[in-house]
Amino acid sequence: MDRAPFLEYNIRKVDHSVRPSPRLFASHLPYYLVPKGLRNNKSKVIYVYRNPKDVLVSYFHFTKLLATLEDVDSIEHFMKRFLDGKVVGSLWFDHVRGWYEHRHSFNVLFLRYEDMKKDLRSCVLKICSFLEKELSDEAVDDVVRKATFQNMKSDPQANYNKIVKEEIGSRTDDIRFLRKGTIGDWKHYLTVEQSEMFDRIFQRKMKDIPLKFTWDVKEE
Repeated sequence: MDRAPFLEYNIRKVDHSVRPSPRLFASHLPYYLVPKGLRNNKSKVIYVYRNPKDVLVSYFHFTKLLATLEDVDSIEHFMKRFLDGKVVGSLWFDHVRGWYEHRHSFNVLFLRYEDMKKDLRSCVLKICSFLEKELSDEAVDDVVRKATFQNMKSDPQANYNKIVKEEIGSRTDDIRFLRKGTIGDWKHYLTVEQSEMFDRIFQRKMKDIPLKFTWDVKEE
């Protein structure tokens, strides 16, 4: 929270303008709500996107964790809210489309979550190139080791478990801010009918967006 605070959730009332440069932030904001200062080549944006079926399932479990989010009783009910954009962050399709269609207004790198799961080192090197930071092989190895999902899940400096418990509020004592992080977990939650309906909506809304999506861990 201190090293990479959320732009839209300044729960500690920090004056970000006095933080030393380069300043690092996290955000879930759509492109039209981010500070106008990001619309120049000095600021760099790394936009991480994930297949929306896994986002849906992850988000559903997130509502079961955070006391500040409305608890939804079933995945079917939550899927309807998700597809209607009646969740925090609004409609997923609009969010991804918006950033992609306005990519030329920003200095942005699109990074696929599933690629980080499959080949984290290559993604770290891609980020280094984008940030124009040359790291030694040892430093890259260190980043890769610390940035694996399992390591971040167990490292209190790399997840929000304590912050959820002490500053935000949770519905359960079993706090797991990072749950599974797998590819294709949606198959354990969505019925065939739900999946096919989701596919139809996805094809209609994203047909002209060339970003590639990975839906199954077996996909190349």
